[in-house]
Amino acid sequence: MKFLTTNFVKCSIKTCDATTESFPLKYTNCELIQSSQDFNPDFILSMLDRLDWSALVKVAQDLGNSALPPVKPEGEMLNDVNLLQDLHTLLLETCITEGEMTCQHCGHIYYIKNSIPNFLLPPHLA
Repeated sequence: MKFLTTNFVKCSIKTCDATTESFPLKYTNCELIQSSQDFNPDFILSMLDRLDWSALVKVAQDLGNSALPPVKPEGEMLNDVNLLQDLHTLLLETCITEGEMTCQHCGHIYYIKNSIPNFLLPPHLA
């Protein structure tokens, strides 16, 4: 699962829909790998508008990366090729191969195995 995906998933349990605690999920016991991708600064720039920056920073911190600026880059910062390259590395080249995603509202744990997150719920929670 690419790191970018973490910014678009939340708890699937219906009772968690109305709460802000279901996003972002808490990531623990994760194994990460890096896989090289072609650098496309235009893609990174277009994705910045779609990202929940505070969630991105929180998940990055869960996974041991505290290098992200606390405020979403804008203006002149977007011309910094090094920053765009760092974001590219984090968002597209960093993959979570194993781990757990936990809803901070209900405590349900979703597992990641072989880079695939399992969002199937048991019948009593669906």
